[in-house]
Amino acid sequence: MDDSTKLIASDEGGSNRACQVSRRRFLQAATVGGASMAMLTIPGCGSMMARTTPLPRQRVGSLSELVDDKPINIRFPDRKSRCVLVKLGVPAGGGVGPGEDIVAFSTACPHMGTPLLGAYNAKHKGMGPCRSHLTRFDLTRYGIVVSGHATESLPQILLEIEGDDIYATGIRGLLYGRSSNVALS
Repeated sequence: MDDSTKLIASDEGGSNRACQVSRRRFLQAATVGGASMAMLTIPGCGSMMARTTPLPRQRVGSLSELVDDKPINIRFPDRKSRCVLVKLGVPAGGGVGPGEDIVAFSTACPHMGTPLLGAYNAKHKGMGPCRSHLTRFDLTRYGIVVSGHATESLPQILLEIEGDDIYATGIRGLLYGRSSNVALS
């Protein structure tokens, strides 16, 4: 035990035990706790949810052209942003359609922007590995990182279905290389 901890005799059995926290330890704990609580009041620090950006609705495909585990390349929110639309065949976080299994994600790895085109893994329902640092993403769980260097999930394209048409309506997360998800002209 360090010098700041006092030992006193216990009421029962006469054994010695540490029963008080020193003033220094109390102030350290109070400072850390107070700072943590203060961080929750700063916008963006208290939320663990990815930022969702609503964007103009854009048709990206149709239910009739989707086949399980056959990704379709799409562009959203602009011509420079490559994404993939895929029917996983199993329910997925953020999935739409009768089986809640239709999802779309950006194909730029959030770590360094390496293209993930052609990196869909039907067996594991994921994307990757990224050619740069071998990151893999689970598309059934909102595109979270399964392994590798990336620290953020793949940006997920928010989808809606109207009849046979599939529309992209926004993005959950931030597209690589941008300070905001506003569509480029």
